[in-house]
Amino acid sequence: MSPEEIKEQVEKALDEIRPYLLNDGGNLSLVGIDDDLTVRIRLEGNCVSCRINHMTMRLGVEETIKKHVPQIKEVINVE
Repeated sequence: MSPEEIKEQVEKALDEIRPYLLNDGGNLSLVGIDDDLTVRIRLEGNCVSCRINHMTMRLGVEETIKKHVPQIKEVINVE
């Protein structure tokens, strides 16, 4: 998969998650994808101050991204 295809698939995964976050007043954006296939995202809105945002990252965001792009190494939140 080319870097552009990986980015498209990651964006597709984020679009799948986004409605749930928006429903709770949050959102997220793709910051970038590193050469080692680490995805960097930024949590926004209510997601920033949410006490369980680490669970959202692992169980929601990372799992969904890896479903679309199994090659992804990890997903990290950048502030």
